[in-house]
Parts: sequence; structure tokens; C-alpha cells
Amino acid sequence: MNEFIAIRRDLHKIPETGYREFKTQAYLLDYINSLPQERMTIETWETGIFVFIEGTAPSQTIGYRADIDGLPITEKSGVEFPSEHPGFMHACGHDFHMSIALGILTDVVTDPVKDNILFLFQPAEEGPGGAQRMLQSDIMKKWMPDKIIGLHIAPEYKVGDIATKPGLLFANTSELHIELTGKGGHAAYPHKTKDMIVAGAHLITQLQSVVSRSIDPLDSGVITVGKLQAGTIGNIIAETAVLSGTMRTLNPDTMDRLKSRVKAIVQGIELSFDCKATVEFNQPYYQVYNDEELVLDFMNYSSTLPNVNIIHCKEAMTGEDFGYFLKEIPGFMFWLGVESDYGLHHSKLNPKEEAIEVAIRVMTDYVRK
Repeated sequence: MNEFIAIRRDLHKIPETGYREFKTQAYLLDYINSLPQERMTIETWETGIFVFIEGTAPSQTIGYRADIDGLPITEKSGVEFPSEHPGFMHACGHDFHMSIALGILTDVVTDPVKDNILFLFQPAEEGPGGAQRMLQSDIMKKWMPDKIIGLHIAPEYKVGDIATKPGLLFANTSELHIELTGKGGHAAYPHKTKDMIVAGAHLITQLQSVVSRSIDPLDSGVITVGKLQAGTIGNIIAETAVLSGTMRTLNPDTMDRLKSRVKAIVQGIELSFDCKATVEFNQPYYQVYNDEELVLDFMNYSSTLPNVNIIHCKEAMTGEDFGYFLKEIPGFMFWLGVESDYGLHHSKLNPKEEAIEVAIRVMTDYVRK
């Protein structure tokens, strides 16, 4: 397994954001082309890669997806192989996902299995979203899998833990972007201005009422404004304010309700503060909904493997564009325990690399089954 830990470290050094994964794609292709080619067909798509492995006596095609992009985060993990791209980091574990996929791929091309396997190295999971476009590609239609599998590292679980469940696993998500435009001016003459910091503050407060007062208490939803950008200096009233955030729900219909209420509140801010406002809902991701029969079969089989602990977890408000694949193809996703003190999207995330061996072993055993 040292080979795939080394691969993970190589990939960790070169994080790239969505549809800019040029070095990552080149590295993956270089490794894949070094493997036996007799049963393998490789096609690139944008900065992603399809790898089709012909089975020895196929009755189905199994899809396996690994996402390949990084995040715009300055790394502070303290590892000996840090990001070589300033301001960018594999802070969501996609370096793990890729090295695991290469490990599985290596196994099935050197010792072929019965069924066809389609590996998808997908760009832009963190944004602007690659799964839906990849799913609609002609290459995908040519090799459309009968079932599809994916994993995501989980810092809160120990190495050896695999956590998943039938049905809903990850939430529906949508990014939120609101721009307010008023009139700037001197701080001593507020009556001659239209202060967008005040408008933005009222808007943020009102947005917090959407879930508590517009959503069924037995339902679930989240609206988070993670960024407010306004003003330049303390004695100038801000002419513009830009709010960025995210919305999460466990029900697609609830997401529609959130969007409707947000639009209405923004319109109210326009009237209240005599300003102009625009609202955009970007990067919508569909829920990750596991096929009950397939995921229970996986859980039951994996529980028989040594040093593997199967956990029946709860659904999470995490977003993942793997949900688009599961919307069209039966399959499942699971959490892979990597035991880090810091969580996903944190600059100090440092997953335990022993988990790479666990995932490769579990998936190759399951695919051979």
C-alpha cells in the first residue's frame, strides 16, 4: 500500500479547482497508462477521465467515481508534503479518493474480474459541479453503468470504520449569492445615503427566520450566510453589500420553499431600504440517496471482512454532487473513517493514510464478490 500512499502525497501537492485540474489529470493519465492496457479503454472529458475495464464474462457494468478537485484554502496541516499551489489545498480528501480509485483500478486490470467496471475521475465536485455534466456526456451514455459507488472520507470516524445507510445520506444544497446596492457617502450624513451595511445586517437577521418560521418543525433545513462583504473604511457609508452563503435541506420540495421565502425577503429589503437587490441560487446539488438493496448488501458483506467496522449512520447536511449519479443510476455512497482532529474543509485537515489500504481492500473484495 506504500505505493498508493505515495500517490496520495503526490496528488496532495497539486490541488486545483474545478475544471482547472490540468496537472491532476496529467498525473492520473500518466499512472493509468503505465498499467496493462489489454482490457482498458481511456477517454478524457474536460479535465476528468473515464476508464472502462472490460470484464472476463460481463453481465453488468459497475461504476466507481472519484472526485479530483481541491479547494481555495491555504494549507496549515503541517504535513511534510504540503500543497505546492499557494492558497489551494486538498482539504476535502479528494487526494485520498483518487489514490483509492487508482488502487482499485490497478487490482482489476492486473487480475481481471467478471464484470465491466467504469472508473470516473470527476472534476469540479466542489464547484461549479461536474457530476451532472459528466452524466450527460456522450462517453457516459456509451458506458452507462448498471450501478455506481462512491465514497467520502470522514474525519470524525476511526480508521476501519465505514458508515452509511439506506435512503437519504446527504442533503440537497444550493449556494446563495445576494447583492445589495444603495448610495454611499460620508458617515456624518447618513440621511443623504442608503446604507447597505444596515440593509445587509437586517437581511441576515431575517434570513434566520426562514427555517424557524417557514419550514415544518419536523422537517430540516439550514441557511448559513458565511460571507458578508461591504464597506471600505469606518467613516464611509457602504454603497454595496454582497452576501454569500449556502442552503441545505433533506427534502427537494423544502429547498423550493426556502428559495421562495429568500426571494420574498430580499424583495422586502429592497422596499424597506430603498435599494436594488439581486439574488442568485448557484451550484444546486441533488440529495445523495442510497439504493436500499445495494447498500445493505454492501454493508452486510463488508461486515464480514477483518478490521472493518460497519456503522449505520444518520443522514447529514453535507452536499455532494454524486447525488446526480444516484438520481439516474442505482448505487450508494459511504463515509470512510480517516480519524483527523480537524474536519472537512479545514486548513489543518490531516487524515490518517492507513485508511487508503482499508478502502482499497474493501472495494476490491466487494467488486470481486
